Amino acid sequence: MSRGPPSPSPPPRVESPARQPLGPGSGGLDMLRCPSCLLLLWEPVTVSCGHSFCKPCLGGTVPSRCPLCQERLKLLGVGAARCNVVLCGLLEKCVEPESRLAWLAARIRDRLTRGDVQEALRMAQKGVEQAPDASSLWLCQAEVFVALGQHPRALEDLDAVCRAEPGEHEGFFRKGKVLLEMGQRAEALLAWEHCLTLSPHFHPARREMEKVLMRDDAPQPCTAAVRRGDGHQGLTGPQSDGGSPALPLSPTQAQDQEGEPADSGGDAGSEHGQETATLSQPGQQQEPETLAERQGQQLVDNEEETAAANCTQTCLGDLLSISDLECSLCIRMFFEPVTTPCGHTFCKECLERCLDHRPNCPLCKQSLREYLKAGSYNPTVLLQDIMLATFPAQLAERRELHRAEMEELSNLTKNIPIFVCTMSFPGIACPLHVFEPRYRLMIRRCQETGTRRFGMCIYENGKSFADYGCMLEIRQIEVLADGRSLVDTIGRRRFRVLRRGHRDGYNTADIEYLEDKKVAGEELQELQCLHESTYRLAQRFCEHGDLASRHVLMQHGPLPEKEEDIQASADGPMWCWWLISILPLDPSYQLNLFSTTSLRARLTQLQRILAALLQQPPAGHPLPERSPRGRV
Repeated sequence: MSRGPPSPSPPPRVESPARQPLGPGSGGLDMLRCPSCLLLLWEPVTVSCGHSFCKPCLGGTVPSRCPLCQERLKLLGVGAARCNVVLCGLLEKCVEPESRLAWLAARIRDRLTRGDVQEALRMAQKGVEQAPDASSLWLCQAEVFVALGQHPRALEDLDAVCRAEPGEHEGFFRKGKVLLEMGQRAEALLAWEHCLTLSPHFHPARREMEKVLMRDDAPQPCTAAVRRGDGHQGLTGPQSDGGSPALPLSPTQAQDQEGEPADSGGDAGSEHGQETATLSQPGQQQEPETLAERQGQQLVDNEEETAAANCTQTCLGDLLSISDLECSLCIRMFFEPVTTPCGHTFCKECLERCLDHRPNCPLCKQSLREYLKAGSYNPTVLLQDIMLATFPAQLAERRELHRAEMEELSNLTKNIPIFVCTMSFPGIACPLHVFEPRYRLMIRRCQETGTRRFGMCIYENGKSFADYGCMLEIRQIEVLADGRSLVDTIGRRRFRVLRRGHRDGYNTADIEYLEDKKVAGEELQELQCLHESTYRLAQRFCEHGDLASRHVLMQHGPLPEKEEDIQASADGPMWCWWLISILPLDPSYQLNLFSTTSLRARLTQLQRILAALLQQPPAGHPLPERSPRGRV
């Protein structure tokens, strides 16, 4: 059925306390409460910070900040909040709709019993927002309005129930109670007459009519009947025997029929009708209840409490299987589950690898460009809590597998990632523009392991990459809106490739690090002299170079200072690598200088190159401009 909510607008939202944290042993449905309204989640939405709320709790639009952690929130490319598909599936599997409604109704009445009327009103209104077709929640809301003395609003809710369920007697009985308290006794009698038409053996309605008719100023039954025909045609409905509804009995007749056995419909109606104790205002004197009424009320209360207890105390581990918590990409239990703005959930690493190729959701193809641009993939907290509570052993195994993988990736001598692009040198900056999916993954893993290092090699004919390379360290990364990144790296150590391999699309290698041979005594003195003379030539080259060479110097900065101890570094003086990086040398010749472990041989070759360049006429042999490095 479809009907709109009552016309009165709900009061302002009341901020609720956050959901209490649950330990690993807490595996009940209590975990599925909304942190805002504290009710079972209804249309759960996971916001960008990773917390999940009922969709109505967030209002028409996502709030500017998370109600729980106060982190600033964004929709990130979708027009409205989307429900979390995995959480919706878990709720559907674990909680029957009838149980959810019974659980909510029991909580509302519990609040009324405790005297917390405002909280009961907030819960009832929230429930009506979430389930506008649930008549039981409209009845609860009417009870709350009566407790607050807002009888017209209670009457509107009861009218909506009567229109939605014209064949159910309970709404008409409660409507009569409210009309009576509003002083409209004739209309109350009409409502109870119709109630008895639907359930002839519903004794509470008979007793209420008797109380009204026994008063001196009671309206006449015929008057009520006439007014019913004039103004309540839409409420009476067809009669079972074609005539008027049964008129109220005399007190003697009512007492005679008090003990008559009722049919099955009457019994069911009695159970619902006994709930009307809360329809009176606080403090109003009530008529003494019969033993049957007290027993009926106790039965209803017990049933509601049992439904609520069963709803919240059931262990999630008994209802769920690992397949309910599997990533649709890797077909394994979620690890660091993240939920996209479109409502789908994946392992963080699985989603990142998909977004390396296309900025769309792998399932629904919704554009995730804004989500990718934000670059913040916060885990879905509730799913992590559920996995920890229901499958702790499997989650621990999943974490151990990830830890072992990270440990393997952290090894800087075996299976190190290799970036095949350009020559790089120790101590020299090497800016990179990364856009290939395989290298996006490689850079991300270097960040996650904490090493922030990878190898750089040039391509060599007949091989996937050269036999020598330089270990680069990431200093800074700027991620662009489309997933590309500008990576600022600096060279650290030279290495020689021992074995080549592949991992997830990029090259890997087992390596050993290179180290210049140490000399001492007379050899060291000769090496010092060679070092001084070569450095002076380098200074002359930088000071008297042509326009092209000066342009190169502007890009790479001035010649570095010479070191006091030329053998302090395993790779020799850093100014040598700076000079090699700017000289117009063929990459194969650069690689030859790079691979030698003799500082004397390296200085000797540099001295010859500089001498040859300084002897050439600057105008006739301009140095070629170097193309941008590191574009991959």
